[in-house]
Formats: sequence, structure tokens, C-alpha cells
Amino acid sequence: MKIEDVRKTAYSMPLTSPSYPRGPYRFINREFMNIVYRTDPDALRAVVPEPLTFDEPLVKFEFIRMPDSTGFGDYTEAGQVIPVKFNGVAGGYSHAMFLNDEAPIAGGREIWGFPKKLANPTLKVEADTLVGKLDYGSIRIATATMGYKYTNLDLGKMQKAVEAPSFLLKIIPHVDGTPRICELVQYECSEVAVKGAWSGPAALQLFEHALAPVARLPVREVVSASHIVTDLTLGLGHVVYDYLAR
Repeated sequence: MKIEDVRKTAYSMPLTSPSYPRGPYRFINREFMNIVYRTDPDALRAVVPEPLTFDEPLVKFEFIRMPDSTGFGDYTEAGQVIPVKFNGVAGGYSHAMFLNDEAPIAGGREIWGFPKKLANPTLKVEADTLVGKLDYGSIRIATATMGYKYTNLDLGKMQKAVEAPSFLLKIIPHVDGTPRICELVQYECSEVAVKGAWSGPAALQLFEHALAPVARLPVREVVSASHIVTDLTLGLGHVVYDYLAR
């Protein structure tokens, strides 16, 4: 393989058998259960990187079913997103993400900087309850429950929420272990079509784990909950802050 061939074909690893295809990445019938809760402000300050800021000590715990996604297939994800601001722009900072599919783990980390780790999340309806469970190995680290389709939500407001900016801390090390890339990335979702959105009573339990420390942002009070079904395209984003710039 010639040098020019490498330059033309290199976009993911491994070079000759990439873990995922080139984008754009379209998601059909993507299903969210979002539980917003109040946490300890000092714990939140310890994990939100400057120049991001936050007004209230809130965290959104997400369970997401993705049955039909371009190149990534069928998988489920769970994690914590923190409502933040960057230069006055409100959005969400992805603090921790856990999923059960190698392709979106590789693509999410390599392209955007999503903080993805391998785990086993599930989201399903059990009788009258929407149930989210997150296991890291054999250990349960989160359980969420929500009344199924109790109250309809405004679809226009939910579309704006899905389209809001999101922020990621992308870190790629050099061969000597020092950071070669350390950037704040902003991205948005486009071509959003919200098919349904509901609220209902909700509960969330988080459990201690050494390598999946979701409980370090403890649940003090559940503030709200939403259940959304939507189609969307995941945008590729852009760098808004370089931590290594002199």
C-alpha cells in the first residue's frame, strides 16, 4: 500500500477493516428515557471541566434504545449528561456513557470524543412501567423506572431539546502517553423528527462501582422525566476549545 493510499483510506482503525463506516449517521426510532435529578454541587464541580459552567446542580441520566442506526446497528446506551453553558450557550456535557456494541464505542470515541465504555444497558416496557437497567459486568450500577406514557409532552419543545448543542471532552494520547489531542467538541443533531414524547412519575437508583462511578453524582431529588421516540441525524461537530493551545 502506497503512502497516498494510506492518506486516502485512513479514517478509522484498523486501516484495512475499519470498525464503522463513514458518516453521516442516521438513527431511526431512537428511544430515550431521560431522568433529570438534583445532585451534590461540589461533586458536580469536581467533574465539569472549564470553560464549561453550570447554573444548577442537575444531571440527566439517559437510557437510549437505538434499534436502527447507520453503520452501528442495533444497540442500547446509558449514561449521564450534565446541563452546562459554554460562552453563554446552553447545552449538555456528556460525562459518562455505557453501551453494548463495539462499533459505536470505537466511532464515538475516535470521531467525537464520546466517553463510551463497554457495559450492558437495557430499556424495555414491563407492564405499565418503562424500565432502564445498567450493568457493568455482573454488577448493577443503575436502575430507572418511569410510568409508561402517562402525559403527552409538546413535540415542538422536545424537538428543540433534542436539537440543543452538546459538548464532549475528546482525549487522544500520544505514543508516550501524554495527551496529543485534548479538545472541547460541540455537536448538534439535525433532521430531527419527534414521533412521540411523554412524561410520568419516575425513580432512579445509582450504585457504587470502582470503574463505573455513576454514583459519585448522587441522586438527591428526581426533578423530571421524559420518554421520547425520534428519528435524527448525528452531526459530526466542531472544536470549540483546545486545552493544549499555547
